[in-house]
Amino acid sequence: MIRLVRILFIGDIVGRPGRELVRQGLAGLVEHHQIDLVIANAENSAAGFGITREIGDQLIDWGVDVMTSGNHVWDKKEALDYIGTEPRLIRPANYPAGVPGRGSYVAHTKSGVSVGVVNLMGRVFMVSIDDPFAVALRNIETLRERTRIIFVDFHAEATSEKIAMGWHLDGRVTAVIGTHTHVQTADERILPKGTAYLTDVGMTGPHDSIIGVDTEAALGRFLTALPARFETATGNPRLNAVIVEADDQTGRALDIERVSCSADEIADLARTVSNAAGAQSRRREGAGVGHRDG
Repeated sequence: MIRLVRILFIGDIVGRPGRELVRQGLAGLVEHHQIDLVIANAENSAAGFGITREIGDQLIDWGVDVMTSGNHVWDKKEALDYIGTEPRLIRPANYPAGVPGRGSYVAHTKSGVSVGVVNLMGRVFMVSIDDPFAVALRNIETLRERTRIIFVDFHAEATSEKIAMGWHLDGRVTAVIGTHTHVQTADERILPKGTAYLTDVGMTGPHDSIIGVDTEAALGRFLTALPARFETATGNPRLNAVIVEADDQTGRALDIERVSCSADEIADLARTVSNAAGAQSRRREGAGVGHRDG
């Protein structure tokens, strides 16, 4: 029997504003969109740079099933130990051999469907590490033994490199979704062989900023070329994400939908879902009372 799997992928969580959006809104998004599995890029979740054990554990408690990352994964030194003990936190698979952690993970939905997640990092305008195109194929071959649904977070700077990866993996994976640039693109599509593609899912954090950083500090570096201390901005927090629906038998994507919610929209959705759950609970209680004997 064909089962449809709906995957929510949350774009780069930036600092406390991004974490608050996840804390307040994730349960409502999961309920409203009937999500089966949640993936989030968490490499900027600790004050805008890196991740800590405490924050990673919080994200998991709030409902994130798999955390991906990128070039900032090592910014907090404790991540070196944390990634070795928490398999749900993965780093780009094309880091050289010997680097802590792993580049893929197989998660399971509540209904028992397996979903493979692969993290890769680009090399154009980035640190020159191992070839992501070759590493992707090796990881996919291994995951194919366990699941047909494979989701790829490609953490890269250049649009051309991201698009190339989409075509490279078309028909081999369920989705190739870009991260890193923090600006959500509007080019979502399903490629000819069934792979969902989006150049960048965007950022979950303060959008009145320069890709999450306080505007004054970031602008100063452009104007003067002098070092500056970057602080996470706070204004206009928005949650950017994408929903991919897949066929668990073939692994092909059937639908892709971008999500972009303000803090107010997240709060409204949480209230709506909570009210609906309360009304349903009251109806069940009422039905129980009505069937009592005597």
